[in-house]
Amino acid sequence: MVKLFFPKRQNSAGGLLQSRLSRQISTWVFLGIVTIESILFVPSYGRRQAEQLHKLETVSQEVLTTVRAEIMGDMPDKMLLNQVRLTENSLIKGVAIYNGDGQQLDSVGESPDFSPAILTNPPGHPFWHFKMASNAVEKSAIHQRTGDGKRYDVAWPSDNSPYILAIRHDATAVQRSMRLYVLGVVGLVVIISAFVTWVTLLVLQHIVIRPLLLLKGDLASFGDSIAQGDTPEFESLKRIAPNELGEVSIAFQTMFEKIQKEICDRTRAEADLRVEQAKADRLLLNILPEAIAARLKDNESNKGAIANRFDTATILFADIVNFTKIAAETGPTALVCQLNDIFSAFDAIAERHNLEKIKTIGDAYMVVGGVPSPDKNHAHEVMAMAIEMMEFAQGYAMSETHQLCLRIGINTGPVVAGVIGTKKFSYDLWGDAVNIASRMESHGLVNRIQVSEDTYLQLKDTYEFEERGYLQIKGRGEMQAFLLKTECTRACA
Repeated sequence: MVKLFFPKRQNSAGGLLQSRLSRQISTWVFLGIVTIESILFVPSYGRRQAEQLHKLETVSQEVLTTVRAEIMGDMPDKMLLNQVRLTENSLIKGVAIYNGDGQQLDSVGESPDFSPAILTNPPGHPFWHFKMASNAVEKSAIHQRTGDGKRYDVAWPSDNSPYILAIRHDATAVQRSMRLYVLGVVGLVVIISAFVTWVTLLVLQHIVIRPLLLLKGDLASFGDSIAQGDTPEFESLKRIAPNELGEVSIAFQTMFEKIQKEICDRTRAEADLRVEQAKADRLLLNILPEAIAARLKDNESNKGAIANRFDTATILFADIVNFTKIAAETGPTALVCQLNDIFSAFDAIAERHNLEKIKTIGDAYMVVGGVPSPDKNHAHEVMAMAIEMMEFAQGYAMSETHQLCLRIGINTGPVVAGVIGTKKFSYDLWGDAVNIASRMESHGLVNRIQVSEDTYLQLKDTYEFEERGYLQIKGRGEMQAFLLKTECTRACA
């Protein structure tokens, strides 16, 4: 069972941001909210500043009233500002009066910085002139701030007169107020953005992030479960959300079940195939030597014959004496069972001596030493097998009236070994040495092991032989033969 737990920190403020997806979402949500708030803040900042500056204009009403009174009293231009008194802490830092052409007539304190062009043709009022002839034109104030923002100048036309009154205000308090306003708005934006981002992450953690992490853990355990053939309890399937993520979890489970079924089916098929392959290999090894079977499988694509020449090998032929008579007196099943017992015993003897069984022909048994793997002691191994075969025959009865009697012939010489054909193929030997071995058996004596001169020369220092004389061998003429000295304890019927 696959278990996946979230760390405790995942439920804390910092824990939510451990997920890369959480960090990406929180970053974009936060930046999005900040961008929207910033766009909304720009016009509100302008309105707020305009309101603060407009409050400064109300301070100028007393000065306006005084100057208007002087104008209406027909005071000279140089004496219009005589009644204006400015204090050190006053918000009004200076007053100036201009004629209709924008020329300054008099000033008190800091002089407002208005050019004649602005006063006579202010932006937004291209036809405004402060002359008696322009009384019919609606007149409004002109506003401007200094570059450092600490001073705020306002100019008003004087009704029914060719004068323009300008007042300079101290705007440092407005600057401080707007800085505090900006800091407050920025702090509020950050708080709101952080809160909305946090709430969004909490919702996303429950709806998206936690299911995704559960699904990630299930995917991590997917491979191990498939390899082990287990069916884990996926955490992402315990609570399936009614949304697309839930559908993804269900699709994941369906995919897992399909893949698991496919792998199980394939595993069973591969196991069955291996079993059948092993059977085929065992069957092939019962027919061919292991090295030849391997070459045959590798040589399938080439379709060429497998053949090797061996300069020296020892061939043994064994034949059951009076087999034709025994077969006539024995039932087929019993006869085949007897042959199976005899030849199975011979196979075991050949395997102990690392010899290669070539074939059986009726009641004849053929084995070779030194093929397909060269062995310098092949003649000795074949002779050892022949002796064991004789010992086995002495203790085996074919029937109540017939004992197992053998005739064995052995020869040593060069041979060609290989596999020919594509159907019912077998590993076989060719060459004059094979024919001579067969003649050694057919011309041999019952319960005796007869060898050729070539084999005798290989074994004379190990075994004791007696000369039999020369035999007439078909196709070869006379050849000398030798019999292994042994005592036969029984005669064959």
